[in-house]
Amino acid sequence: MKASEFDSKFDAGEDVTAELDLASARRPVRDPHRVNVDFPAWMVASLDQEATRLGVTRQSVIKTWIAERIDQRAGSA
Repeated sequence: MKASEFDSKFDAGEDVTAELDLASARRPVRDPHRVNVDFPAWMVASLDQEATRLGVTRQSVIKTWIAERIDQRAGSA
């Protein structure tokens, strides 16, 4: 299938998943990069409290809060 055909089907709202090789699909912009950050003990305790309250991991809280801050800054620029 040509790209223009694919685009047309997609734009028309048709299901194009059969045309995709999902086994080898990846999101290159979302490839994880490990970053080490040292936090004071009181901050880790606060993060853990929030993670417990939300029922998620500490890492999820950190990622969510950083993403929110980046979105705020992008919106104000």
